[in-house]
Amino acid sequence: MAGTPQSVESIEAEARAALAAADDLPALVEARARFLGRKGSLSAILRTLGSLEPQARVTLGEAVNGARDRIEALAAERRISLEARRVEADLARGRLDVTLPGAPSLRGRLHPVTRAERDIEAFFSTLGFSVEEGPEVELERYNFDALEIPADHPARDAHDTFYVRPGVVLRTHTSPVQIRTMSGRQPPLRFIAPGRVYRHDASPRHSPMFSQVEGFLVDEGASFADLKGVLYAFARHVMGSDVKLRFRASFFPFTEPSAELDFSCVLCEQRGCATCSRTGWIEWGGCGMIHPRVLENCGIDPERWQGFAFGMGMERAAMMRHNIPQIRLLYEPDVRFLEQV
Repeated sequence: MAGTPQSVESIEAEARAALAAADDLPALVEARARFLGRKGSLSAILRTLGSLEPQARVTLGEAVNGARDRIEALAAERRISLEARRVEADLARGRLDVTLPGAPSLRGRLHPVTRAERDIEAFFSTLGFSVEEGPEVELERYNFDALEIPADHPARDAHDTFYVRPGVVLRTHTSPVQIRTMSGRQPPLRFIAPGRVYRHDASPRHSPMFSQVEGFLVDEGASFADLKGVLYAFARHVMGSDVKLRFRASFFPFTEPSAELDFSCVLCEQRGCATCSRTGWIEWGGCGMIHPRVLENCGIDPERWQGFAFGMGMERAAMMRHNIPQIRLLYEPDVRFLEQV
């Protein structure tokens, strides 16, 4: 008879069977709702309690509540079992076959600029040049003053130079290493100074941060012809025997005479491209004979000793060696590009 303890027992038995038959979580949710949901069998019995005598109401209510608790416990137990089964199935599908060969690990590579720097250092070591380093956060005294760069020179303006605080800058070239190296030492001297430098500049051929190599030699009888010989050998080593150099008269406060150095664009073979601004030539750096006053600032007698210096970007060497049209590609975090070079 509906609405009696006997009918509650039959509903509970039916619920036990339905819960046991549920073979996945959606089926379990449906079975539970059929008996315990708002429209479920036990809920329908509870809605009839208001029409019963008080004693019958108590008896039936206790039976329904007991059945509901037992069905709820069975549903929770069945859920745990089904979830464990699902985890086991997922593990079985994704199980590692230890007999298969392992996946190859990716190998790191040196950055093109790092490779260029190491190659440059190796080349100059064959010419007897040593390697010197210096701080990237530099005093104006070494970055400008000792190099005879006057206080009103445009290179000292904030639109060209990054100032850390008054009197302290991010070095704009590696020439301060030349001053630090020559100070307190006596010639003959023969060094290169590779490292990062910083300037307010951005274009396809420039970057606010780039790598530069400074080279200088001080000896008795050093000449501009010696400088040209070193630079021709250097250019041919980096960019091949067909490269051409062009020296343009220029002015630098720390060298006299001074020259701008260009090399023939190997990307377009001087036919003209965006990298060389359609001219067939790419600016490489500056060079010249070390100014006598710079030698004096370092405690070296310019009457006896002469020297030359040069400086150029190492990115240019990497660009030409790997046919890279824009300097920005070297510093964008694109592994696909870096893997190609």
